Amino acid sequence: MTSQPTLTKPEDGPENPSSPGSGLQAGLKNRHLTMIAIGGVIGAGLFVGSSSGIATAGPGILLSYALVGTLVVLVMRMLGEMSAANPTSGSFSAHADRALGPWAGFSIGWLYWFFWVVVLAVEATAGAKILEGWIPAVPQWGWALIVMVVLTATNLASVGSYGEFEFWFAGIKVVAIAAFIVVGGLAVFGVLPGVDSGQAGLGNLTEHGGFLPNGPGAVLTGVLLVVFSFMGSEIPTLAAGESEDPQQAVTKATNSIIWRIAVFYLGSIFVVVALLPWDSQSIVDQGSYVAALDSLGIPNAGQIMNFIVLTSVLSCLNSGLYTASRMAFSLGERGDAPRAFARTTRRGVPQTAILSSVVFGFVAVFFNYKFPDTVFLFLLNSSGAVALFVWLAICFSQLRLRKIIQAETPEKLVVRMWLYPYLTWAAAAVIVFVLGYMLTDTEHDGRSTVLLSLLVAALVLVVAFVKQRITARKAAAEEG
Repeated sequence: MTSQPTLTKPEDGPENPSSPGSGLQAGLKNRHLTMIAIGGVIGAGLFVGSSSGIATAGPGILLSYALVGTLVVLVMRMLGEMSAANPTSGSFSAHADRALGPWAGFSIGWLYWFFWVVVLAVEATAGAKILEGWIPAVPQWGWALIVMVVLTATNLASVGSYGEFEFWFAGIKVVAIAAFIVVGGLAVFGVLPGVDSGQAGLGNLTEHGGFLPNGPGAVLTGVLLVVFSFMGSEIPTLAAGESEDPQQAVTKATNSIIWRIAVFYLGSIFVVVALLPWDSQSIVDQGSYVAALDSLGIPNAGQIMNFIVLTSVLSCLNSGLYTASRMAFSLGERGDAPRAFARTTRRGVPQTAILSSVVFGFVAVFFNYKFPDTVFLFLLNSSGAVALFVWLAICFSQLRLRKIIQAETPEKLVVRMWLYPYLTWAAAAVIVFVLGYMLTDTEHDGRSTVLLSLLVAALVLVVAFVKQRITARKAAAEEG
């Protein structure tokens, strides 16, 4: 059975920190967890990646987001069931370890860590581009370095520091997207005074070639383009392990996922495609949200959106570093990574796990600047399908763990997957279908993404099985 990480409740003052190596501390407050759950589902990909989806599927992109959103809701329900019964910093990796075997926990944990350290490089570069545009005196690589160093220091200080930064980053995103939906919605229905919104209206959903101007198949292509913008929904289940009431935190995050996706994803994309014709050139040239704001005559729309995107980038960097380090910590605890990864400072911070993740992130940033079309492109594509691998592992883990929990501790099933096991199997089938469909996609690099991700996954699996065999032989030798 997978053990939970040692949790220590932090003292009221900094003068009495717990002793070194005492484990993770319960330093996240309820308001931190609430905002991490709400803001975690709003990634920078929503702002910068939706324009290609709209250009591909037209208004039908709403169906793409709805399909992926439904899948995420189901996966989060399964994860919520397992995490509420056994809150741990390793989340789905620890659950896979217990349900499917050490090889599964090892593989999915390292793949997830790999995904997030590559994301660190992507987001650091994106943030640096925006900051260089505002203050060109500092070169882009300098801004990337500054951003990484500041957020590393934040994560090294304490889990409370991470929570506080994420509270404000996520708060800005939530307020911005909510304001966009309200203002844009009023313009769509013609009740926004003093704003030029002559081309806005529900007619944009059907009058430019129909709701599915490029055919039903474009909806599936849209799925491929938007699926990865949902990665991060699972972060609250990792962060809950460092809260005062992990079970309650997981339950709240799981139960609120439906309205979060409905409002922030479907709501905002609906406003975009209703404000502008889907084939408007401005969506491609400026980005969907900037073009939507511009269509309302709002001054400095581009800079407003740059600020929001920067906030999302910093939030993603902050959470990515936290998530990668906690996964590394969990792997260290289970003996799947160097034991140093499981050591904590007096403030309950896994310092080695954080610094190791940052080092790889810095290396990836270097590759992004030095070899963007070769080495970094490989890193990017080889981590691209990890989200789907993680979701698939969650499905199979839940199928097994439900039976174990029911047999051993049924009172811990405070969150239950709907229509078990039928919806679980249905979600797994959809994920496999999406992976298969990606193999047919050559226009948007879907095939190369899946093949390279499978290659990396195969290498990690080989290491996992070799490690498992070595461990078994050592155990047999000790018994002998």
